[in-house]
Amino acid sequence: MKAAIFDVDGTLLDSMSVWEDIGERYLASQNITAEKNLRAALHTMSLEQGAAWMKEKYQLDKSISQIIEEVLKKEMPQVVIIDSIQTMYREEISAAPGSVSQVRESTSILMQLAKGLNITIFIVGHVTKEGVVAGPRVLEHMVDTVLYFEGDRYASYRILRSVKNRFGSTNEIGVFEMRQDGLSEVANPSEYMLSGRPEGASGSVVVCLIEGTRPLMVEVQALVCDSNFGMPRRTAAGTDYNRVNLLMAVLEKRAGMRMSSSDAYLNVAGGIKVSEPALDLGIVIALVSSFKNKEVDSKTVIFGEVGLSGEVRAVTQAQQRVNEAVKLGFTTCILPYVCLKNIKNNDKINLIGIHNVNEAIDLI
Repeated sequence: MKAAIFDVDGTLLDSMSVWEDIGERYLASQNITAEKNLRAALHTMSLEQGAAWMKEKYQLDKSISQIIEEVLKKEMPQVVIIDSIQTMYREEISAAPGSVSQVRESTSILMQLAKGLNITIFIVGHVTKEGVVAGPRVLEHMVDTVLYFEGDRYASYRILRSVKNRFGSTNEIGVFEMRQDGLSEVANPSEYMLSGRPEGASGSVVVCLIEGTRPLMVEVQALVCDSNFGMPRRTAAGTDYNRVNLLMAVLEKRAGMRMSSSDAYLNVAGGIKVSEPALDLGIVIALVSSFKNKEVDSKTVIFGEVGLSGEVRAVTQAQQRVNEAVKLGFTTCILPYVCLKNIKNNDKINLIGIHNVNEAIDLI
């Protein structure tokens, strides 16, 4: 045996004992004798819940934020999670918890602690049905990084997306799978997103996107069928509904495809939300494939932006997208013609450059 790897915490060492008596140590610092069942009472509580419980139980003449501040200065943890900021409050401020002034003051104190004590603090915020942080937007402006945890409730994987980062690039994502033992990192998100893809089905194409600095393959599914109603129905999951309507109008005007009387359903498989323009060409080819009921080769990857005149425009980082396609075993890549000059010759994949949507339709 040349080497052995052990998980330190929970295997070689057990850090739980440090946290089991944190309440007793804090009360002792306040010259208060803790009751016998204090550990059991605090065992299932978060730091904030425990501070609120002790304040009420022992009639502490301090706010919850002051208790947390004193605990952090005494214990000096590496990571702190506040769940949630909307319930934090300072008694010196008369406003209700969750108001602009309370959120601002509570976040300001936590930021001072993080910077002064060199502690990483995660602040959990409630979100609305639209998926944005509830309450005042001041919270997002104050912190260094804003992370969104996305994912369909019925899907097994979750996406951690960075939408603000003072010390790095934004729109970076991390893909995790919910397993029996908790969240686990997905090392190859592209391969994971394409797992279970149907073979020989029309309306299914693979598009290469760029999320932050990482190329990501996703499957775009389209279903176009005759409408039984006077007003055709259009739905889109995972991308902008209005963008789909715009691309269908381009197909009808520039390519002469009569889709105005057809229902159209579009889905980005996997529950991921996509806003990148490079998805346009994939949507167009998926719609045409379903409309004609002709399948697209499963070893073909597509990317490109589509304009109102039907032209296919260039997208950024074309070389990275092609490299990702080669790595995953794709043999054909349909891309904007203007991107060809920026790509090094690669004999492992057939590059097809197109100028407009009519050329893309002819390939199906």
